[in-house]
Amino acid sequence: MAKTKATRPEAGRPVRKIGFRQRLGRWDVKLSPYLYVSPFFIVFAVVGMFPLLYTAYVSMFDWHLLGGKGEFVGLGNYEFILGQHNFWVAMRNTLSIFVISSVPQVTAAIGIAWVLDANIRAKTFWRMGVLLPYVVAPVAVSVIFSRMFADQFGLVNSVLGGIGIDPIRWHADPLASHFVISVMVWYRWTGYNTLICLAAMQAVPRDLYEAAVIDGASKAKQFFSVTIPQIRPTIIFVIITATIGCLQIFDEPRMYDQFGQGGSDHQWMTATLYLYQLGWNQEMNFGRAASVAWLLFMVIGVIAVFNFALTRRIASDSPDHSAKVRKTAKTRGAVKR
Repeated sequence: MAKTKATRPEAGRPVRKIGFRQRLGRWDVKLSPYLYVSPFFIVFAVVGMFPLLYTAYVSMFDWHLLGGKGEFVGLGNYEFILGQHNFWVAMRNTLSIFVISSVPQVTAAIGIAWVLDANIRAKTFWRMGVLLPYVVAPVAVSVIFSRMFADQFGLVNSVLGGIGIDPIRWHADPLASHFVISVMVWYRWTGYNTLICLAAMQAVPRDLYEAAVIDGASKAKQFFSVTIPQIRPTIIFVIITATIGCLQIFDEPRMYDQFGQGGSDHQWMTATLYLYQLGWNQEMNFGRAASVAWLLFMVIGVIAVFNFALTRRIASDSPDHSAKVRKTAKTRGAVKR
């Protein structure tokens, strides 16, 4: 009977109403996390997703700069672009500049970061100094280096002539022009990537280096056996961002000469420069320019998928897994004793 009375609702008791403040508090708990992250998604939708989707829409039409939206052509713009010789020349130049610029750039960034992570004097000065080239405007960098590597009166050819080396045609030769543009990329982005790698190195536990010193490992052995494995995710991030940046390179080849056409024979014309010529400079066809942009987007998407696969593989070697392995090793050692 007592149990029945306890579970029976009391007769005539009024239902308690939830006040506005309590209801507002519940809404705050449920909705505030979404409100905090919403600015990013709003900005991304306006400046990222909408232009991307609108570019895909434009690529389906014969869209002229002056005439506006024209006839619907479907995939005709893509077929036209893939059949153009200049497009494949631009892709070849882009990939060549990427290979020449990204590999030495990332390698130098890791090496400089390793030196700055050591116990040297005036570390703050040197760490700020490596970022100074990144502050210089890309147009200024392009103009300065194009004058230094001029074919006839450039400073570099004058130095080479002083030591008995024939002048190099930095603008006429495709490989030489790719090298000069890659030097501009090295100058601007090596310091930026150096600071990213330096931040990752400073997060490496110092106990690992102390254990390596006790084991008799040299500085080089510590670098390849401790530093590189610990900052591997950061290295992958730097490589992917450098790849995307090289695929979208525009300022350096555009300002390498006074005409901005990628050379007389398109010897350093990149994919983005070819896109610019289609959309604004020569044909003024936004549809074909948008199709080039989407082809570049698909290439970047393939690289992003490759990056995701590498990230998942690295994530499998998590700290928890390593802790379990060490715990198991200690248990086995105790059993043997």
